Amino acid sequence: MKLSTSVVLLVLAAFLFACSGGPKEFNAGGLLLEFNGRGEVSAITDAATLDAYLFDGEASPLLSLRIDGVMKAPESMKIDMDTGVMTLEYGDVSATVAMDTKVSHVTFEILSVEPAGVADLALWGPYRTTITGTVGETVGVVRNDSFAFGIQSLNPKTIGGYPDEESDVMPSYNIFAGSDYSDIDDDKADEQLYRGNTAVITEYGSNVQAYCRDRSKERIIANWKHERYVAPAFNDGGFIGSKIALFGGPTADALQTIGKIEIAEGLPHPMIDGEWGKTAATATSSYIIMPFSPDTIEKAVTVTKEAGLNYLYHPDPFATWGYFKLKENFFPDGIASMKYCSDLAGKEGVGLGLHTLTNFITTSDKYVSPVPDKRLARVGSSILSADVNSEVQEIPVADPGFFNQMENNTLKTVVIGDELVRYTSVTDSAPWMLTGCERGAFGTVAASHSKGDDIGKLIDHGYRVFLADAEMQKEMAERIADMFNETGFKQISFDGLEGCWASGMGQYARTLFAVNWYNRLSDELRGKVINDASNPGHYFWHIYTRMNWGEPWYAGFRESQTQYRLKNQEFYRRNLMPRMLGWFRLAGETTLEDMEWLLARAAGFDAGFALFTGFKELSENGYTDDLLAKIKLWETARLAGAFSDEQKERLKNIDNEFQLEADTNGVLTLYPVEISRFTHEKKIRQPGEPVHTVHSFENPHDATTLGFIITAIDGTLKNITLDIDGARTLALPVTLQKGTQLVYKGGESATVFSKNRAALKTVRIDESALAVGSGNRSLTFDCAFADGDSPSAKVELRMIGVGESIK
Repeated sequence: MKLSTSVVLLVLAAFLFACSGGPKEFNAGGLLLEFNGRGEVSAITDAATLDAYLFDGEASPLLSLRIDGVMKAPESMKIDMDTGVMTLEYGDVSATVAMDTKVSHVTFEILSVEPAGVADLALWGPYRTTITGTVGETVGVVRNDSFAFGIQSLNPKTIGGYPDEESDVMPSYNIFAGSDYSDIDDDKADEQLYRGNTAVITEYGSNVQAYCRDRSKERIIANWKHERYVAPAFNDGGFIGSKIALFGGPTADALQTIGKIEIAEGLPHPMIDGEWGKTAATATSSYIIMPFSPDTIEKAVTVTKEAGLNYLYHPDPFATWGYFKLKENFFPDGIASMKYCSDLAGKEGVGLGLHTLTNFITTSDKYVSPVPDKRLARVGSSILSADVNSEVQEIPVADPGFFNQMENNTLKTVVIGDELVRYTSVTDSAPWMLTGCERGAFGTVAASHSKGDDIGKLIDHGYRVFLADAEMQKEMAERIADMFNETGFKQISFDGLEGCWASGMGQYARTLFAVNWYNRLSDELRGKVINDASNPGHYFWHIYTRMNWGEPWYAGFRESQTQYRLKNQEFYRRNLMPRMLGWFRLAGETTLEDMEWLLARAAGFDAGFALFTGFKELSENGYTDDLLAKIKLWETARLAGAFSDEQKERLKNIDNEFQLEADTNGVLTLYPVEISRFTHEKKIRQPGEPVHTVHSFENPHDATTLGFIITAIDGTLKNITLDIDGARTLALPVTLQKGTQLVYKGGESATVFSKNRAALKTVRIDESALAVGSGNRSLTFDCAFADGDSPSAKVELRMIGVGESIK
């Protein structure tokens, strides 16, 4: 057998190890790894500084096996001189593992476990370290200021993490106190297991770990809120071939080292415009989300380009999920219409994308109706305990165990032959019956069935959809890829990946969906498609471009899931991922101030975002042209790296406001804006008692002109007066209807805007009356309320400071 130089060195080291009976060190790039004769890691050392990072208070086995339900560490380890293969003994069971060192890492691969069928799970690690600081739970890397240590699963069946659940569903803390994520428990959020456990925080530092399961036999597990769930057998060779890489080195090199591992080990290494996706600036590209069709694509592309963006994303293109039938109102000629849109956009430098719920299958899809596919995922199956005709509404079953689990059971549907039947409940005692049945559900045909016929309980999701088994998942993933290959679309979000858990293989199935999609893409397209998902994952990390969480539906522009979005920025940082801020709504009432608030955060975190809008909203918003121009200004500067690190730190703070302006020569200036807000409400007082509001504020800048935005919240405002420091009074001869605003940004006039920000009229302003010096100031606000149940005025004071140049 011809051995590489590194293997020869390992064999020699093994010989010395075997002869001396003591531990021996192996050098893999910046990592010194040492093993003892019990098959345990006995040292994890920084090769450059010789700093030691192994926690030695508890063993770190190279590989443990679960035998008869008990996780067993090896009792001894030897290395064969002729082959360089490690042999680990577990009593009557032995495992052989191939080890090889590379320039950047060391790999371990299971070659055999004998006797076969005794062990059912193989666990790599946990490898226990004293490293604290940054623990990347998804990527599997732990690091302090100087040294990083990590694990990488080298194939999909080697799952990053610890097998806490037999379902292999990704563990995570439910850190969100409310369904709208508006209130996050900071202490809980700082704990690990946020999104995965490939690396975890421990009392002594951190662990990194991975595992592989023998899936050659059917299992009954708890899965997706069902205590009894059939995980079908899956032929992938079991844990034979399970393979990991361990690496260590300077913290600053951790991301690049993973890139080298991807290339060396043949992992997915997607490029974007010729650069690795994890480092490409394009990976954080912001984009417009709006429906388009062949009739509107040109207009939609124009909007995208006016915003300085290069991606346009369709939010809802499919009439059904499963076969992914397209909506005819958007794509009347199906794929041909999609390709037409893609070709037109491509000529303008705009890539098109689409949204789908990955593994979800709508009840009207061809997989369901009129003949249900045999591969629709099941909770489990039984048999009919008696004959039934096509009309009865009670179905007898031999075993109710899979049918009487009502949590996560929205559609309550069973399949018998080619018929789907919905039921209301299950009898409490034998003879077991499904009661309140709807025969021939979802467009299938009611039929007679015989005693002993198979009856299966279909798994469904709260979105009122069915789900696929592993084989159908592969087919669906490849169908999406074929659509991309045919149309040239360049962006996708794999929403709903949790649907893959229906296979009973948890995060392994989720990874396989992405792998099957990625492998099916054409070579040309594979280097151009940006993809993200609703669920991250360890091996999946190598495929997805980014994650992009945060929704605009729950509160105002600035308030919807704000803390959730900020927590995600830390998740992205510690998991070496490009950053995104999520979706925001560009609606008819969106203001320039709100948009600039978002753009400042994007620049601070170097994070992209998505703007959900439509032609109606854009036509209604009087600021549309200015909004798109402002997006282009900020995003062009961000992607060009124009902001300094010090500026970025200030831009991250959601309490800081900024304006970015460009002069006629294109020179950019960043202005800090101090904001002070208050609400003036109608008050009931005794005759003669003042009803005004006195508001104290501080101007941190030098002398400036006080800007303001006055909004009528409920009712009509008139006879508005502003008194500055009790020395000057400014009367504003204007009436504001509910929802309208009076905006003053300096100069000789203010503008009244409609609710949708259309300019209605201008009002002359005496600028000198609004001059304020630095320090503590006061403003007395008064007005008359004409109507409204609870009339009030929202007042925002704006003080602009000295600008600073942006390179």
